[in-house]
Amino acid sequence: MNPIPYGRQSISQEDIDAVVETLRSDFLTQGPAVAAFEKAFSDYIGAKYAVAVSNGTTALHLCALALNVRPGDKVITTPITFVASANCIRYCGGDVVFSDIDPATFLLDVGKVRQLLEKHPKGTFKGIIPVDFSGASVDLEVFRKLADEYGMWIIEDACHAPGGYFTDSRSKKQNCGNGNYAELAIFSFHPVKHIATGEGGMITTNDKALYDKLCLLRTHGISKDPSRLKENHGGWYHEMQELGYNYRLSDIQAALGVSQMKRAWEGLKKRREIAAKYDNAFGKSGLDIITPARTDGHAYHLYVIQVNDRKGLYEHLRKNNIFSQVHYIPAHTMPYYRFLGYKKGDFPASESYYQGCLSLPMYPTLSQKEQDYVIHKILEFFENRTYARNITKVIF
Repeated sequence: MNPIPYGRQSISQEDIDAVVETLRSDFLTQGPAVAAFEKAFSDYIGAKYAVAVSNGTTALHLCALALNVRPGDKVITTPITFVASANCIRYCGGDVVFSDIDPATFLLDVGKVRQLLEKHPKGTFKGIIPVDFSGASVDLEVFRKLADEYGMWIIEDACHAPGGYFTDSRSKKQNCGNGNYAELAIFSFHPVKHIATGEGGMITTNDKALYDKLCLLRTHGISKDPSRLKENHGGWYHEMQELGYNYRLSDIQAALGVSQMKRAWEGLKKRREIAAKYDNAFGKSGLDIITPARTDGHAYHLYVIQVNDRKGLYEHLRKNNIFSQVHYIPAHTMPYYRFLGYKKGDFPASESYYQGCLSLPMYPTLSQKEQDYVIHKILEFFENRTYARNITKVIF
């Protein structure tokens, strides 16, 4: 069996043709393909505005900048995420305050966030960054009520969940990143994500003022818009109005993104079919495998199981050319955040989750034969362990 990774991009001939067409065009950096990608993505998500940027991390940084995070500002997020969800606050000099996850969903626990807020005067915390971990959508309606009560903003880290949704109290589907409950949402187009552009990111919002600020900040803080200029010396004139960054996406990448979006719903459907097959195989096995909570709106960027002997299973799979992965080492246990005062034991649910979590192969081009092989090797591992335990009992 050829190597089976936990995630993999899918590049079609149509994708290649779209990139080649852009290479032959007049624009390679930010041009019409970027605008087309932003429009296609905002339509897909259901948000008013979308801003394409160089990657998901720069998307987070720009969100923090647009919301005026300042040194000393306290912002809450989850330890179970890629560190960029927290680092964006540190880039602005703010203070990251972790809060524990719900052990059933692996998502930021709104009840624990409330307990944290109740221990401090209102105004202590500026915002919350909930993460749609693995593709499971956070209930942002509940978080919105909490944020409004305490005067906070929300950045939704939806990198794992384009096409995902939760159902609100009115039984209405709320797409991840649609801007109805969070000021800003961010996405990533890393190769293992639903939509791949090599590197790339997107910010969505329904707030025109934030949209305008994001557009300014991603391009060095420079504007050529005549309505924004303090002076105007002629058609060449531009002004640097804020300290911005070069966080732009290229037309080459955007062309790939536009092409990939044509298969977005098809890819999401396939991910859900793969997840259902894993659920069925492990749920009926009677083995010590905890599968993720299944929801209708899950986007399944990852399929995470929990097992007692994670290292043993991980090594067994590697020996059989299956390359699973661990998502994530709790951010508060990283040396950088431990230096800032966090320590092991601070967030028991997150640390317990980490001890047994393992992400299995999950991508639309995973074949039925490959998935059957993955399932077989996992079941083989547990059956061999059971056999070994029974032999030990007989001998001793």
